[in-house]
Amino acid sequence: MHASAELLSRLYRSEYAKMTAVLCHRFGIRQYELAEDIVSDTFLRASESWNAKGTPENPTAWLYTVATNKTKDYFKRQNIFDNKVKLAIQSETTIGVAPVEFTNETIADSRLAMIFAVCDRVNPSEAQIALALHILCGFSVEEIAEAFLTNRETVKKRLLRARMNLRDHNFDTEPLSEHEVIDRLPSALRTLYLLFSEGYASQSSKAAIRKNFCLEAISLALELTGNPLTNTRDANALVALMCYQTSRLDARLSGMGDVVLYEDQDRSRWNTELIAQGNYYLVEACVGNELSKYQLEAAIAYWHTTDAEQKWERILALYNDLLVIEYSPVAALNRAFAFAEVHGYEKGISETERLALIDNRYYHALLGRLYTNIDPLAAVSHYKSAIRLTKSPSERRTFTKALEAVAPNKVFSLPHGTSPFAG
Repeated sequence: MHASAELLSRLYRSEYAKMTAVLCHRFGIRQYELAEDIVSDTFLRASESWNAKGTPENPTAWLYTVATNKTKDYFKRQNIFDNKVKLAIQSETTIGVAPVEFTNETIADSRLAMIFAVCDRVNPSEAQIALALHILCGFSVEEIAEAFLTNRETVKKRLLRARMNLRDHNFDTEPLSEHEVIDRLPSALRTLYLLFSEGYASQSSKAAIRKNFCLEAISLALELTGNPLTNTRDANALVALMCYQTSRLDARLSGMGDVVLYEDQDRSRWNTELIAQGNYYLVEACVGNELSKYQLEAAIAYWHTTDAEQKWERILALYNDLLVIEYSPVAALNRAFAFAEVHGYEKGISETERLALIDNRYYHALLGRLYTNIDPLAAVSHYKSAIRLTKSPSERRTFTKALEAVAPNKVFSLPHGTSPFAG
């Protein structure tokens, strides 16, 4: 690949979503398709110009300048925009001011506004994630289709319906009041949580881990902590949680792309800088007397990065609190594993079987692990059930290896990473 093409590809990933967000913030999310056209045309012109004349001294500034000029020219030529846009252009033409400014402050404000736009609960969670990937992270329709193992047309229709829902819901990217920010922040945090989950333990992709999803989710969450109105304890706890989990991503995959279980990971490959960053944000999140699910999950992730004595006792206690706040089958199973680590596998089996999650692959994977050295035939049966229930090729390979290991009674550990945020 030509050097300018490689540079343009990197800039597309880092700047496309920012530029689109600024344009939408300036002219409204209803003009999102127009914003996309302008930014796409900007990158097309860059490709043609840079190949012919060479890369400019400041490529990012070049893109912003061209996008600014294209925006002004585009709106001047068109007669199909609403009065808000026309009046904005007329006003700017009169006083000679550029229609948009790509400053660090403008970009940050625009991305924050777009986070609240795409995370509106008027759309279902899968649509919110698709919008987040497309609008906030700059993923193409093809990339999203690959991530969710679906076709391009399905993704296009999903995005179209989601944008129509936002328009019908009269949502825009105007500055929000403090009350509106507080009211909508939980939905924004939830969507970023789901986006990270899809990267950390993908159930819809051929790849078990999509690190780029995780990094994009962290970047967006940091936008929240960077604004006084959204710099809440839950936002900080979510960043801490993501940092802890991402710190182990490189150790979670083998050279063949299979998941490496928690106990088998090479800890020298854990990212100590991300762990330190997680520690910082967890401290920032530890304010007030009430506990939230994000604080508890971040604390659980923290203990998984340590070798402290009574680690599992602390993790079990945290899971006990988490299930009181918000029950989920995955959290219950992870608690059962921690219970087994503290009280022994025989008691762990009883605790797990009480859950009776017979249609859950992780339920059978956990029982397969616990039964391995107690009742190998039962372990084999549960691993076969886990293999039958999973749709993930990577999980199927993991469960199959565990099944094959039962015969010589080789110890197998349930992957704590089967949950998006466990271990």
